Amino acid sequence: MKKIKLGSQGLEVSQIGLGCMGMTKFAGHDVYKKANENEALLTIERSLELGGNFLDTADQYGPWENERFIAKAIKGNRDKYVIATKFGHEINDNGELTWKINATPEYVKKAAESSLRNLKTDCIDLYYLHRLDTNVPIEDTVGAMADLVQEGKVKYLGLSEVSIETIKRAHSVHPISALQSEYSLFERSVEETSILKSLNELVIGFVAYSPLGRGFITGDIKSADDLKEGDWRLNIPRFQGKYLEKNLELLKEIEKLASVKKVTTAQIALAWVVSKGIVPIPGTSKRSNLEKNYGSAEIQLSDLEVEHLEKIIPLGTDVGARYDDHGMETIDQ
Repeated sequence: MKKIKLGSQGLEVSQIGLGCMGMTKFAGHDVYKKANENEALLTIERSLELGGNFLDTADQYGPWENERFIAKAIKGNRDKYVIATKFGHEINDNGELTWKINATPEYVKKAAESSLRNLKTDCIDLYYLHRLDTNVPIEDTVGAMADLVQEGKVKYLGLSEVSIETIKRAHSVHPISALQSEYSLFERSVEETSILKSLNELVIGFVAYSPLGRGFITGDIKSADDLKEGDWRLNIPRFQGKYLEKNLELLKEIEKLASVKKVTTAQIALAWVVSKGIVPIPGTSKRSNLEKNYGSAEIQLSDLEVEHLEKIIPLGTDVGARYDDHGMETIDQ
């Protein structure tokens, strides 16, 4: 698989990465459904065989359980992977999420030491601030993150779900290599707010999480009945009532083009992201899904096909909020 440069500091990753959140439990609950640990381990191994070296995790996934799982999966091959992890959702000394966002300089260093221990590594390749702490100047947070770079504990810095103003302020303290935000055919707010344009001007890479709309674009969901009790997506407006009905109709239009191209809906959605020079990190714990996802990098879309896909869901289309009210409040807009 081809490699993509993120930022101008030297970071290179595979065109498509692997979101690892769903490989373990999250805050005591399965994210969607229980993953098979052995299959998940083999999926990470298969990723490397196919040229995919970019693994994405976070300290809050578990908490800590996902980072520990990654350490187990890459044992003996640490130098072959680019490991990205995130901090910001406070974890207390008992290993419990407080659900408070904490990005004080003191907590930055405490969180990093914890991630280093859990990942069983002496250096984190890409360290993201998961969400902006509105009580702490971004300059202070990034200053502490920059100290980690100076100490050799982190190689590159990233931010997640922040505004362009915040990005610019952070970038003035220490070069930011990547911004990670949600991005898919159903979620293009980073275009509407000109964040993508500004990232290109600043030479900051963009990593797209949930490029398959939290599984929606795979086509596995045909109605509300396909979302079982306990599935956290039931709390998201985009998966509810009139929005779900509307979005299923829009998805049918994407499926038509996928059928013509003789690829899956998920593959054409990922190919669209890749065509923009953006690195998607679809999550999966199965080798079969991973192989299809990585195959998307080989799908060529013409300018007309890209235009057609974007006309199905034009910028500004109301497809429902992507988080509940509390989740939306954590996004720096």
